[in-house]
Amino acid sequence: MTVSIMIDEAAERLETANRVLVIGCSGGGKSTLSKALAARFGLEYQSIDRDVRWLPGWRERDPAARLDILKMLVARERWIMDGSNPSTFDLRVPRADLVIWVRMPRLTCLLGVARRVWRYHGTVRPEMAAGCPEPLPDRTFLDYIWNFERKSAPVFIRKLEQHGEGVPLVTLSSRREARRLLTRVGA
Repeated sequence: MTVSIMIDEAAERLETANRVLVIGCSGGGKSTLSKALAARFGLEYQSIDRDVRWLPGWRERDPAARLDILKMLVARERWIMDGSNPSTFDLRVPRADLVIWVRMPRLTCLLGVARRVWRYHGTVRPEMAAGCPEPLPDRTFLDYIWNFERKSAPVFIRKLEQHGEGVPLVTLSSRREARRLLTRVGA
């Protein structure tokens, strides 16, 4: 089971962490937080969407190839990894020195997606694979966000309990808390 910690302790752990996993619902700010922490601590920024899952034209990479890439990325010594697929927590969580769960309210996540679409629609955002321009969100994607706490969060919790023995976990439940963490570490 992961060990829940507070923001101040997470900030202290970030000072020496080599591998940080950032998880959460789409639109919550995982990528923004990850990139800021990567820049501050000189960690390699890895995006599951960009580096593992997607090929140009929104084609999903073959599952075996995704697994090979993920194993290679996780084996590296210093990284911050942004991505939430709990089916790979068995590989990622045990290697992490810290897990940051960006667990924002649904309306915050929906607003985050709306801002992202406003900014990047029709172009490729930095966290996404080449050739995958930002689309308008479809019903399935919006349902995922709307129902995240009811459907996905329990899976996250179960997988963190299964694979996070002794791994510290900080949960950020507002933009204010995320800013507080970044301020605390000087990012």
